[in-house]
Amino acid sequence: MSEDATTPTTAIPLRWALVGASDIAATRVLPAIRAAGGEAVVVRSGSAEHAAAFAARHSIAASTTDLAAAVERDDVDAVYISSVNQQHLDHLLAACRAGKHVLAEKPLALTLDDARTMVLAARQAGVVMATNHHLPASPTHRAMKQAVAAGLIGEVRAVRVAHAVQLPPRLVGWRVQDPAGGGVVLDVTVHDAAAVRALLGSPARSVTAQALAQDNLPGNGSGGNGSGGGGSAEVPEDAVVTTAVWASPTGGPDILVQTHDAYNNAHLPTGLHILGTEGALVGENCNTGDPVGSVTLWRGNGTDHRGEPVDVGPRTDLYLTTVRAFTAAVQGEGTVVVSGEDGVASLAVSLAVQESLRTGRRVEVEPVGL
Repeated sequence: MSEDATTPTTAIPLRWALVGASDIAATRVLPAIRAAGGEAVVVRSGSAEHAAAFAARHSIAASTTDLAAAVERDDVDAVYISSVNQQHLDHLLAACRAGKHVLAEKPLALTLDDARTMVLAARQAGVVMATNHHLPASPTHRAMKQAVAAGLIGEVRAVRVAHAVQLPPRLVGWRVQDPAGGGVVLDVTVHDAAAVRALLGSPARSVTAQALAQDNLPGNGSGGNGSGGGGSAEVPEDAVVTTAVWASPTGGPDILVQTHDAYNNAHLPTGLHILGTEGALVGENCNTGDPVGSVTLWRGNGTDHRGEPVDVGPRTDLYLTTVRAFTAAVQGEGTVVVSGEDGVASLAVSLAVQESLRTGRRVEVEPVGL
């Protein structure tokens, strides 16, 4: 299991190629690269017009549609991949062939075989690979992980993840309009899986799921009371609830993990509850890309029931934490926040959820196998 970084690195900043002129590249990762002292020297997109406009808007010197021309540049040390999910494999393999380190968006791929191929390619090329799951870099999640590891709540018995959010119109795109690579499972549930894996340090065993296409989001058909993978065969689900059995990190009884992920909650903040034999941790407004939220440690019962605020430490930007750790790992100073293997594990949970939606059955989660 990879560890997160909480302090700035003294490693030499990296020069990056952005493969994918995406919203997350513009709003989250590019600012983090620059805050870490790095530089984006080129952006690659399948559309020359889009690549040029992105480069001009974000003061990047070069743009191209040629993948090799982007990743094989001598002034590129690392590649950030935020292209559509179906293209991640090819784009990562090209970066590895060029000997460049890779930070890849989630989900790593649409099949476990492809995701494992990506990890093996990075190993064989001798490059650092990380998956851009942001929650394990969150100050609140780090504080909860440390509390669990310190035994403050005893043996973990259950985890509840409330990750239903309102999807902004600008982010609709592939999330709603791509039946193969979109949907809330591959967009949000995959983040939950990475977060729980980081918190517990153990793998998922099995999962059951129910989903609906509830809202008339742009490109999402007519909404209504769909079931299985969504309201129609053409459209991914936009709300899903899962129940998973997770291995105990200490060899004790298995852990029950529940998640609720959706695109239709504009009101209730996200949350994360960890229930243990000696106490419980309550994280509020904590499943977000911003360094916000709070953590409370609850212990006792009846008249002794009390909550104690938990110090979450520095409110460092999640993506800056990720880029700093990646930069340090490239130069042999520590490990990435979320590894390629961790990305395979989160994908395995998501694919098991999708299989449960298709079959209506409990599905075993495939081991990482790497």
